[in-house]
Amino acid sequence: MSVAAFGLGVIGLVAVFDPYGLRVAPGRAPGPLMDGNQRFMYPQIARSGLYDAAVFGSSTSRLLDPEQLEPVLGGRFANFAMNAATPFEQAAIARVFLRRVSPKSVVFGLDANWCAADADTKRLTFRPFPAWLYAEGTPWGFLRQVNGQSLATAARVALHRWAGLPARLRADGYAVFTPPEATYDAKRAATHIHGGGAAMPEAAPADPPLDPVEAPMPALAWLDDLLGGMPPETRKVVAFMPVHVAAQGLPGTSKGAREAACKARVAEIGARRGTSVVDFRISSPVTTRDTNYWDALHYRLSIAARIVTALGTAVATGADDPDGFYRVLSRP
Repeated sequence: MSVAAFGLGVIGLVAVFDPYGLRVAPGRAPGPLMDGNQRFMYPQIARSGLYDAAVFGSSTSRLLDPEQLEPVLGGRFANFAMNAATPFEQAAIARVFLRRVSPKSVVFGLDANWCAADADTKRLTFRPFPAWLYAEGTPWGFLRQVNGQSLATAARVALHRWAGLPARLRADGYAVFTPPEATYDAKRAATHIHGGGAAMPEAAPADPPLDPVEAPMPALAWLDDLLGGMPPETRKVVAFMPVHVAAQGLPGTSKGAREAACKARVAEIGARRGTSVVDFRISSPVTTRDTNYWDALHYRLSIAARIVTALGTAVATGADDPDGFYRVLSRP
């Protein structure tokens, strides 16, 4: 077989199985989500028109189950939170979704990287980010996806259809990426929490540099634009996610002052954009208890379910949690 014939065969195979959903649109559902890099999988979910509600964030939002969010906030949810996602990447997938959908509900889960002064210059991580999948119409996408990764993903799609190979992600983007709860070891978790290491470094959001309070926060302008571009009837929620208190900027420290300034700016955006801003990133009975966490950033499944319930209550009442789990910084 000639090199040219082999190349055409690869192009044809990838085109047939369409591993990244280039042909997906309203009326044409995505196939199985088989690539391990969510950055390649999520655009097809966003373009499908199957979902009218969404979660955006990093791994600290990945455990928010769309099936639990739907009855609480309204709408058919997809979870677009990505491991270690930068604000730029989160905003990119949000724009793809908003080009196709007038959403009923949207949740943005924020980490400290949204407050970073270098968010506009450090837009990506070491993980490949396929900007062409996020462009309108994915121009020349059928050629851009001809590579070893796409071929391997197409093969997994084939094995899913013919041999029942499990999909990497649920159709709505959700997956439990933390270890099985039965394997939880409180002593090991405490070491990860207080030793400064993360049990799941591949899932951790980037740790931004320690910026002075007055340094710019460019990512917040993207958040402002995204919230401002949604219909007035969209239920908009921004939540600072509940990392362990060991990872927070504590009052009286420069890191704490920076985070407080960021929260104040987000609260102002929320008030102006008709958005509920909920702050879980505080010292609380949840964030001070080691056994609620795998490491300093990643909570356990029971806490994820509690966050979902708390979001619904915070939006409905507009009041702080009487048990101290969250504070409401702004309400519509």
